[in-house]
Amino acid sequence: MPTHIHQEVFIKASPSDIYSAFMDEKQHSAFSGGKSQISTEAGGEAVMHDGQIIARNIELEPGRKIVQAWRVAPWEEGQYTLLRIMLAAESDGTRITLDQSGCPEEMTDHLAEGWEARYWAPLRTYFENR
Repeated sequence: MPTHIHQEVFIKASPSDIYSAFMDEKQHSAFSGGKSQISTEAGGEAVMHDGQIIARNIELEPGRKIVQAWRVAPWEEGQYTLLRIMLAAESDGTRITLDQSGCPEEMTDHLAEGWEARYWAPLRTYFENR
């Protein structure tokens, strides 16, 4: 039974800087530690974490929103989740709201933990060291 992940995190960086870190393949590779190839166009493909994550851009609003059909590479062909990342300026940083729906039930906890380990913690470190 598919499930849903909802997370809200705060990072001390501007919405445009966080958007760029997600969507610029050099920055994404730098903070995540894995090679990334990322299209910046709606309909374009993103391959991240040395090919372990594959996504198709659905809607992109620089500095504000990223919506992707998102999957882990070993999943069955055509099996995707819907990932929505919203960025909102807040005091001296950005509130990131992540909603990921259609997650396989057996993978939901793993995926939720992965957002902290592979995105939020590395992004905090990346922006602290800039």
